Amino acid sequence: MKVKIHHEGKNIIAVVLFILVAINCAAYMFIEYKPIPIAFIVISAVLMALVLNFFRLPRRHFKGEKDDTVVVSSVDGTVVALEEVYENEVLHRNVIQLSVFMTVFNVHANWVPVAGEVTHVKHHSGRFLAANLPKSSTDNERSAIVIHTPGGDDILVRQIAGAIARRIVTYVEPGDKVDISDFIGFIKFGSRVDIFLPLDTEILVKLGDKTWGGETQIARLTNKH
Repeated sequence: MKVKIHHEGKNIIAVVLFILVAINCAAYMFIEYKPIPIAFIVISAVLMALVLNFFRLPRRHFKGEKDDTVVVSSVDGTVVALEEVYENEVLHRNVIQLSVFMTVFNVHANWVPVAGEVTHVKHHSGRFLAANLPKSSTDNERSAIVIHTPGGDDILVRQIAGAIARRIVTYVEPGDKVDISDFIGFIKFGSRVDIFLPLDTEILVKLGDKTWGGETQIARLTNKH
């Protein structure tokens, strides 16, 4: 089966492969006790498999009935926060915060969670706390994206860097029309995505649930029409 690799990982994979080949060639040529070069090869193969796994890009299609009220998970991972909070950075009101944490073993592509128009995109510098900690939502390096839905809701999506992650990539720009099949960005090496929803949203997941980006419906917006 052909494995598709996300374009964000192609340069990294090439560099890692070059380094591993160089190390293993040197080990095989200059270390006479052959079990050591063989161990190097095994370790390198495992490391390469982990890197390829991290940057894999599965084909995703939402299998439910698509309409303007559907909210899907932006990422693969585990629901680590689900509570009412006051969001004071962009929305400045009480909302439901739904956060999904990704480990290094999850797909790290980020999908658009709701259909609508992008009205706000801003990158914030910050710290690199472990992304599963509550303070990472406001203290870590992050990007904030607001999507205005056809039903009149403003949905804030926050891409958050983690303790290992050092690069957040955001693809959308203000004025873009987006759908849940589109990509919103990518976060490299362990991270988290917060979605801030209106208080009258019907939540369809609970703490500890596993989600798949672009596929798992996590909520339904109230139809205001």
